[in-house]
Amino acid sequence: QVQLVESGGGLVQAGGSLRLSCAAAGSIFRIHDMGWYRQAPGKERELVARTIGGSSIMYADTVLGRFTFSRDNAKDTAYLQMSRLKPEDTAVYYCNVVVIGATGNLDTYWGQGTQVTVSS
Repeated sequence: QVQLVESGGGLVQAGGSLRLSCAAAGSIFRIHDMGWYRQAPGKERELVARTIGGSSIMYADTVLGRFTFSRDNAKDTAYLQMSRLKPEDTAVYYCNVVVIGATGNLDTYWGQGTQVTVSS
């Protein structure tokens, strides 16, 4: 079993910055991909940023140039540096991890979510 611990959410004014962290722990053979998704009230969960194929990074068009995804493989931790935040970035942000098990199977895990609120 894998546990994801998220931190860094909060309330910030428009134009401000926040940094989210997601630390993975537990029975991890190897992490394949990590990423961040978000869900605003009344909307579906959407991709924010994630690795693809273990290394390439994909960003949603709405955050490109403002958000930066990074990953510390030694710590099994993903980060999301969010700058120039807008009220429309308000959402619950979820960490997503795809883990390769000892037998080569892929399993997906989600964090509990961290609230980001951007005031205008």
